[in-house]
Amino acid sequence: MIPHFLPMARAVGIFLYDGFQLLDAAGPISAFEIAGRMAPDAYSLTIVSIMGGKVRSSSGVTLDSIAAENVSALDTMVVVGGEGSRTAMQCSDSLDYLRREAEQVRRMCSVCSGAFVLAAAGMLDGRRATTHWRRAEQLRRHFPAVLVEPDHIHVRDGAIWTSAGITAGIDLALALIADDLGEAVARAVAQEMVVYYRRPGGQSQFSALAELGGDATTFSSLLDWMRAHLAERLTVQVLADHMAMSPRNFARAFMREVGVSPAKAVERLRLEAARERVEHSREPIERIAAATGFHDPERMRRAFVRHFGQPPQAMRRLRA
Repeated sequence: MIPHFLPMARAVGIFLYDGFQLLDAAGPISAFEIAGRMAPDAYSLTIVSIMGGKVRSSSGVTLDSIAAENVSALDTMVVVGGEGSRTAMQCSDSLDYLRREAEQVRRMCSVCSGAFVLAAAGMLDGRRATTHWRRAEQLRRHFPAVLVEPDHIHVRDGAIWTSAGITAGIDLALALIADDLGEAVARAVAQEMVVYYRRPGGQSQFSALAELGGDATTFSSLLDWMRAHLAERLTVQVLADHMAMSPRNFARAFMREVGVSPAKAVERLRLEAARERVEHSREPIERIAAATGFHDPERMRRAFVRHFGQPPQAMRRLRA
């Protein structure tokens, strides 16, 4: 008789600390839990903290955890983010524990500002990584050895996986599930959770609007509308008409509240949209130029060189 062995569940640890972001933990937990129902015994989940017991999130909700010293061998570790990451990255016990785990686990991962904890432990030196777009420059400044890629929803560099802000933890978990169980299961999990399997666009779709005053009450809806109509002629007259304002009053108010001229804002949004398609698709450059409102590929090339320091073709080759 040939013995039959059932595959062992992959043990996933979710590492918490006081002040963690609840959704950073809950998103991946839910994805792995649903995957475990679709592929029975695929995963076992353990909530880990240094001391064990109840860990308080930034929202005040607590989760029970097991003390790190009592956790058995893990396959994957996910370090969550949150306001408490500023303290966690200074905690020698946390950093020492994660360094030891990095030598044992198959994958070490982070969600959002959890990347700062991994960076403080020295795990991201010389590696590509991402974090929440709002803190990407801070990560680059504090840890210059890290190759920060601020536009990506998640990044894999060898055994280290990092992801962008908050809900991107779900995207990360889906990518891990696809790596383990195949894309069909990961896609089914995404459908069950009513989320994109691979969401369109990178973080620039959020950061560009925010940096252009996307929180401003007067023009926030206009900026959203502009991004959805980039292929159209977006002159000051057109934008002013959309806001039911005279062109002169519109231009002055826009500059005062958003911080750049309407023309500069249009170009910025077009550049971000075009860069995303250049880096993450195989569309012809001519089609991208038309779809994002540059129309002339040479005009788009000049804008890329001016803002990004290299032409679209070079950026595409770097991602190949």
